[in-house]
Amino acid sequence: MEFQDKVVIVTGGSKGIGEATAWAFAEQGASVAIVDVDQAEGEEVVRKMVDRGYGTSFIKADITQE
Repeated sequence: MEFQDKVVIVTGGSKGIGEATAWAFAEQGASVAIVDVDQAEGEEVVRKMVDRGYGTSFIKADITQE
């Protein structure tokens, strides 16, 4: 697996392209940190990924704000 033992941070990872990106990295062996302002959606994606055995976590953040 290309990303085994790597950690990837995906901003906007709770839906759309960000979610697809998070899944792609997880499927390649990465541990994925999903960063998004939408906590409910982000935690749902994490739950689905954990159910499939992927290492992932959610961080609530708005990256448009310093």
